[in-house]
Amino acid sequence: MSESFKAVVRIAGVDLPGNIKTGYALPRVRGIGRSFSNAVLRATNIDPDTPIGQLNEEEISKIEQAIRNPEKFGIPAWMFNRQRDPYLGQSIHLIGPDLLMAIRKDVETMMKIRSWKGIRHSLGLKVRGQRTRTTGRLGQTVGVKRKGVATQQKKEG
Repeated sequence: MSESFKAVVRIAGVDLPGNIKTGYALPRVRGIGRSFSNAVLRATNIDPDTPIGQLNEEEISKIEQAIRNPEKFGIPAWMFNRQRDPYLGQSIHLIGPDLLMAIRKDVETMMKIRSWKGIRHSLGLKVRGQRTRTTGRLGQTVGVKRKGVATQQKKEG
């Protein structure tokens, strides 16, 4: 390892270990997946196999700029995680706490307008059409009693 190696690199408010390849380190930031990470690295001309701790400050700032403003670096809008935002009317890419707040705001809006998904969210039930007959139960478990427990209850009763 060279003397310019950094053990911890901070990108988008997240501390990333320096020994991990750049292509695998970026998805540790909330809101960045593997394909978006590869698109950012391709747009900034950085090899995804180099450990992130070996990047210099200029390359790290270039990655940060590409993550914050991907359309400026030529990343297509279909790769963004917020296409046609209902509040802004444009495609944006959110990361970190901004993404969490946007999701929370969307769920609150669905609950407020009493859509089907909003009602399911407000009741704490499954939202995406999963089965609820046997899974997703809260509270006391309902099931078949074991043979030993059942015979013991017969003797007592």
